[in-house]
Amino acid sequence: MPVLNEENYLESAVSAILNQGYPGNLHVVLAIGPSADRTQEVADRLAANDSRVTTVANPTGRTPEGLNLAIEATTEEIIVRVDAHCELSPGYITTAIETLERTGADNVGGIMGAVGVTPFEKAVAAAMTSPLGVGSAAFHTGGKEGPAETVYLGVFRRSALQRVGGYDPAFTRAQDWEMNFRIRHTGGVVWFNPKLFVTYRPRPSIRKLAKQYFQYGSWRHEVMRRHPETRKGKSALRYFAPPTAVVGVVAGTALGLLGGALQSFPLTFWGFLAPIGYVALTIGSSLSLVKRARGGAVWLPVALATMQMSWGVGFLTSTNKETSE
Repeated sequence: MPVLNEENYLESAVSAILNQGYPGNLHVVLAIGPSADRTQEVADRLAANDSRVTTVANPTGRTPEGLNLAIEATTEEIIVRVDAHCELSPGYITTAIETLERTGADNVGGIMGAVGVTPFEKAVAAAMTSPLGVGSAAFHTGGKEGPAETVYLGVFRRSALQRVGGYDPAFTRAQDWEMNFRIRHTGGVVWFNPKLFVTYRPRPSIRKLAKQYFQYGSWRHEVMRRHPETRKGKSALRYFAPPTAVVGVVAGTALGLLGGALQSFPLTFWGFLAPIGYVALTIGSSLSLVKRARGGAVWLPVALATMQMSWGVGFLTSTNKETSE
């Protein structure tokens, strides 16, 4: 588990692991980054109270380095990748190992079940189940068990991680997708099982949500840049939807304003058609999610637009990370 500034969530995340009831050997490794809150104190207390929990220092605070350091501190043949911002459902580890054995896959994973507390978080959680908000990946929207491009988090065979050289430190974000691509590219199977449910805590504010999805879009573009073959196929189309929406809304608004300045009704009409259509689509999608959002329904259009527009802008403005670093 890579951990950075997770004082409020770390104890619950670790408790969900320790209370799995898994009958085999269980070793929890927390890779602690240089946090600005009491994360280190919480981690030290957890390790002192249970011998199954140990900590390693992750000086960079970055996720891929933290994951690799934690993996290096273990010897077990099965690696369960966990985040401090989530909680494994009861029986998760047992079900995952059974799935690995039954399917022969290298990595198995399931549903990223977003659960919010505040009205805004509830809206984000509902938006994360909508294709407009996150695309059509099964680990977001659900689906049948079977092979997949990627899954949320993952339960790996150590041999698979060794075969592909672990997590790529170059990827601040999208390291899971990129890892799963290399597993599949080297002949392995990534398997989705909807019975594997993980409770995920959404970002609590518009600013943090926008930053998160901007990074998602930027780093997803980097995956395509380094692995051009990922641009092909029907599944790749969903990654071009957000940048296409951004271009359409911006260009349409500009044309509409130009038409107004030139007093050209046709130019104004056709220009504003794109942004108006996007707003209508967002509101329509929001209405379909009202029950899921519960007390956060009013925030749904904001959450959906923030997620998609931020992802699209991140994708469009992405720079070559190797050049920029």
